[in-house]
Amino acid sequence: MHFKHYTLTEGSIWKGMLLFALPIFLGNVFQQLYNAFDAWCVGYFINDDALAAVSSSGSLIFMMVSFFQGLAMGAGVVIARAFGAKQYETMSKAIHTAIIFGLVTGVVLTVLGVALTPTILQWMGTPNDVLPQSISYFRYYFLGAIFVVMYNIFVGILHAVGDSRHPLYYLIISTFVNIGLDLLFVGVLGMDVGSAAVATTISQGVSALLCFIHLLRIDGPYQVKLKEISFDRKSLLDIIKYGLPSGVQNSVIAFANVVVQSNINSFGKAAMAGCGSYSKLEGFAFLPVTCFTQALSTFVGQNLGAGHHDRVKKGVGFGIACSCLMAELIGVLSYLFAPQLIGLFSDTEKAIDYGVRHMQTICLFYCLLAFSHCIAGIMRGAGKATVPMFTMLACWCIIRVSYITLAVKIVNELTTVSWAYPITWTLSSIIFLIYFLKADWIHNFDRMKKA
Repeated sequence: MHFKHYTLTEGSIWKGMLLFALPIFLGNVFQQLYNAFDAWCVGYFINDDALAAVSSSGSLIFMMVSFFQGLAMGAGVVIARAFGAKQYETMSKAIHTAIIFGLVTGVVLTVLGVALTPTILQWMGTPNDVLPQSISYFRYYFLGAIFVVMYNIFVGILHAVGDSRHPLYYLIISTFVNIGLDLLFVGVLGMDVGSAAVATTISQGVSALLCFIHLLRIDGPYQVKLKEISFDRKSLLDIIKYGLPSGVQNSVIAFANVVVQSNINSFGKAAMAGCGSYSKLEGFAFLPVTCFTQALSTFVGQNLGAGHHDRVKKGVGFGIACSCLMAELIGVLSYLFAPQLIGLFSDTEKAIDYGVRHMQTICLFYCLLAFSHCIAGIMRGAGKATVPMFTMLACWCIIRVSYITLAVKIVNELTTVSWAYPITWTLSSIIFLIYFLKADWIHNFDRMKKA
């Protein structure tokens, strides 16, 4: 397999960014499809208790996985900047270090996830009639956590060198594997909710294995060689330097979302099912945000590595505008069709009502979420991840948890919990906008290259 140059440092900015972002977008669509299909399958073939068990999984899974995903982002920054500067030896060391680092952290996450699942679910206030199925689902899911970590590492490598197409191909394959296994385990064999997690674990293993095989076979400077998979001290320190702020940022946000989920759980299993159904739909709504955030990180990293600062400035404006406009369009459509969308997952009137109220409170503010994530992606690509880390730590964790702790005691309604997201997205967007408009902000790119 021959190496193809996927650099984003040359040619049309808008065309290059869109061609890079589109496969990420489509890949995330397929990933959300098989996440959503788990929820639909157990809700349709089993019952609403099973739906609540699966649908409430997002915040817990994200809390356990997000720290390691942030470290994978750090590896991507190191690789992208070396790739843009054509420092292929440095890039190769970073790639092989990232892989062994991923293996070690993947094992740690698997052990922690399996061991701590019951404790965390009980701490979250999961109702007793849902708890056994939740524990079963989560434990089977975390048995495959190493596949999640390794997949993120492999995709981070490919995205860093501008290749977003191959991860898309492998996600499509794994999506069909997951859907087929869900139907077989739950629909045909009548197995319990844990089998849906087994299907997800197998499909994640398939996508990780396909990415790894591709990296072994590619003929180019980012080819993986088994004998070179080892720790390089400088590469490891760089990965931690750029990745640790993102990992901490993800973890504290995830912790705050677990607090939100705990408050949702207090309204009972109908609220868990309805709001959990929204969380599956929310994954689709956030696709423009995630794909342009990843595109901006890679674009900024490669072009700063190559010293193309004017190109960075132009690409930043284009990426932010596209992400915010697309996110808000999806938000409006979500608001208008909320009853029909939530109804795809449950036919229980109370669950649908909870889900619709939760969705319509949040979805018109998606543009603010997009703006915050884009600025975070830009700074991450520039190797300056501490700015978004502290901003999101303050707004999306401390203020969000404080708001919920106080507000729910005053107005004990689901919409009070739902407003935690728009309020904190607004605050972070204001801070990022002030930072973005500072006269010397853009000029900092020149100094970032030397950092």
